Amino acid sequence: MRIVITGGFGFLGRRVAAALLRTGAFGGAPIDRLVLADRCVPSGAPAAADLSPASSGSGSPVVDVVQGDLTDRLQQLFAEPVDVLIHLAAAVSAECEADFDLGMSANVDTTRALLEAARAQSAAGGPTPRLVFASSVAIYGADPALPLPPVVSEATLPMPRSSYGVQKFVCEQLVGEYTRRGFLDGRVARLMTVAVRPGKPNAAASGFLSGIVREPLAGSPATCPVDPGLAVALASPRRTVEGILRVAEAERGTGPGRLDGRLPVNLPALTVTVAEMLDTLRRVAGDAVADLVTVAPDRDVEAIVGSWPARFDNTRAAALGLTPDPSFEAVVRDYLRDHADAVAVGAPRRATSASVD
Repeated sequence: MRIVITGGFGFLGRRVAAALLRTGAFGGAPIDRLVLADRCVPSGAPAAADLSPASSGSGSPVVDVVQGDLTDRLQQLFAEPVDVLIHLAAAVSAECEADFDLGMSANVDTTRALLEAARAQSAAGGPTPRLVFASSVAIYGADPALPLPPVVSEATLPMPRSSYGVQKFVCEQLVGEYTRRGFLDGRVARLMTVAVRPGKPNAAASGFLSGIVREPLAGSPATCPVDPGLAVALASPRRTVEGILRVAEAERGTGPGRLDGRLPVNLPALTVTVAEMLDTLRRVAGDAVADLVTVAPDRDVEAIVGSWPARFDNTRAAALGLTPDPSFEAVVRDYLRDHADAVAVGAPRRATSASVD
C-alpha cells in the first residue's frame, strides 16, 4: 500500500505520518511506502525513525519525500499507484482573507488538480484512490436571513463568512461529486480549531487560541484578540489526528464504525469559552503565567472566528468511535507532557499531576 500525505511536513501532516508509521498499517493492510509531499521541507528531511521513534525496524514503511508546489509534482506523486491520499495542504484562514487569489489557488485549484490526478489513475485501470480531505469548521457561518441553530450537525446548511470557509466548502462539494461519479472514494473530515498547537504562530485567524496558552507557558506575552466570553469549538492535536485517521480508515456501509453516505464528518468538538481557557491556564500554571495574556479585541479576527459555531451534535463522529476531549484542562496537560521543552522552567504550578483522561 502506498499512501500520500500532502502538507506532510506541516503540523498535522507530521503527526498523521507518525501515527501511520507507529502501526505500519492502514485499515489492517501493511503500508509499503509513505510519501510526504510539501512545498517546504526541512533541511535533512526525516526518515521514518525520525518521524516515529516507536516504529519497528525492518517492518517500517519506506518514507519518500516530494518537495515543491503540489500542482507541479502531481506526475511524481502519481508515478506509482496511490492507494490513499490524505490531503492536508492548504492556505489558512487569515491569509486567504488577505489574499483572495492565494486562497483560491492553494485551496481550490490545487484540490481540483489532485482530484483530477486521482480520477486519471482510476480511469487508466489503476486502483481507485481513497482520498481524505481535511475541511474546517469555517464552512459554517451565520447569515442574517438564516441564523445558525444552537447546535450544528452535518445536516446544517453551510453559510461560510470567510474566503477560507468558502474555499473549503467548494472542495467538499468537489470531493462529493467525484465520489458520486465513482472516480475515487472520497471522504471529508471537518476539523475543529486545533489547540494547543506547539511551535510558532501561523496565519490562521484562530491561531490565538493556541497562542494564549502556548506563549505564556513559554514565559512570553500573548494577546487575546476577542471578547473572552466568546465560545469556541476545539479539539486537541491528539483527537484531531485520531479523527482524521478514523475517517480515512472507516469502511463504507451502515452501522457502528462504518461510514455511510457522502456526508462529511464533523470531528468531535469540545465547547469552551475563551474566558474558561484563560481560567484553566491560571489554575494549572498560576497567576504570573496567566497575567501574561492581554485582551485587545481585533475586529477582523472577531468577525472570522466569531462566525464559526461552537456547539456541535457529535452523533456522526460518535458512530465512528470518536469522542471530544474531556476538558480543556486535559488538553493543556497533554501539551505540558508532550512539549515540556517549550515550557519555561517552573511555569506550570501543578504540571506533574495526573492527566485528566
